[in-house]
Amino acid sequence: MADSAPLQLLLNVEVFAPEHLGRRHVLVGGGQVLYIGEEKPVVEGPEVEEIDLAGKRLIPGLVDAHVHVIGGGGEAGAHTRAPAPMLSHYTLAGVTTVVGLLGTDDLTRSTSGLLTQVKALRNEGLSAFAWTGGYHIPPTTLTDSVRGDIVHLEEVIGFGELAISDHRSSQPTFDEFLRVASECHVAGLMTGKAGVLHLHLGDGSRGLEFVRRALNETELPPRTFHPTHVNRRRALFEEALDLAQRGVTIDVTAFPDEEAAEDEVSAAEAVRRFNDSGLPAERLTVSSDGGGCLPHFDDQGELLRMGFATSQALADLLKQLLDSGHALEQIAPFFTQNPARYLRLQRKGMVRVGFDADFAVLDSDHTITDVLAQGRWHVRDGQPAVKGTFE
Repeated sequence: MADSAPLQLLLNVEVFAPEHLGRRHVLVGGGQVLYIGEEKPVVEGPEVEEIDLAGKRLIPGLVDAHVHVIGGGGEAGAHTRAPAPMLSHYTLAGVTTVVGLLGTDDLTRSTSGLLTQVKALRNEGLSAFAWTGGYHIPPTTLTDSVRGDIVHLEEVIGFGELAISDHRSSQPTFDEFLRVASECHVAGLMTGKAGVLHLHLGDGSRGLEFVRRALNETELPPRTFHPTHVNRRRALFEEALDLAQRGVTIDVTAFPDEEAAEDEVSAAEAVRRFNDSGLPAERLTVSSDGGGCLPHFDDQGELLRMGFATSQALADLLKQLLDSGHALEQIAPFFTQNPARYLRLQRKGMVRVGFDADFAVLDSDHTITDVLAQGRWHVRDGQPAVKGTFE
């Protein structure tokens, strides 16, 4: 599909690649970026469509590394299993790349079902990958091993989301935790894939203890561990900042503000505090938990209420940060370049010649108005130009 994407010349666009390049013309074709420059290129041969974006800002398409692409939830009974999000759920939020996963329900939802939905999204024009496994150990896999899934299944880049410090986890021992982490690391070495253990963090007081012990007691490198939801408790976020100092890449979840708990660090505050910490900028990623439920439990593990997460939280967070005065070139990498580079998603996360033509276009009030995925317009003027098969 990408190979047949049309030849298009985007004129007068303010390019953030994510670094600010200034006003440029961008030529795309065959799903890739062919030219970026101040001078309008002379294109011979196939007819090229010219689109004047009149100074709008162009950034790489957002990379959402934590998405329940076949739906999440189910903690309050079968009727609370969330449905699979449709294609425009992602593209309207500026998301052009997703990494799908299983959560609490890795029993009635399977790795094979996850991979099928990843393939479906690819067929519809999105870039999609997967984490194998889910919350629990023994892990849900397709080849009967974590290492086998990463090595043999092209879409699988690592294991996730393994639940720790959560009453819904399988309460893994430290040795079980290390075994899965080592499987990820070795599979990454064998394949050149990310080989990352993507960790769900719950509200438990143990926090990131297992990751600290792994760094202190084993030879596993810090990049093996990718803890997410680290802003769900203030003490947990402090732990995460300490681990980022030691080389761990941490992931902030763009929880909707109306779902925020009293002890929670909002995503905007987490980004601001990370920026103020002086830590290397590449050690923060932001994801949405899209397609999943946002349950709140009491101290007996009983469900109090449940919300629903969407990838739109990323676009909303980006706008919130820009509205509060953050520079686009400073915060855009958390949504684009950082997850793409850390997860070794080739040709993603940057506006570069030879990279995939995945773009989001922002208007003057920081709203995403247009989205190009693999060289094809999926959103124009805030409306879906391409819809999923069942939309």
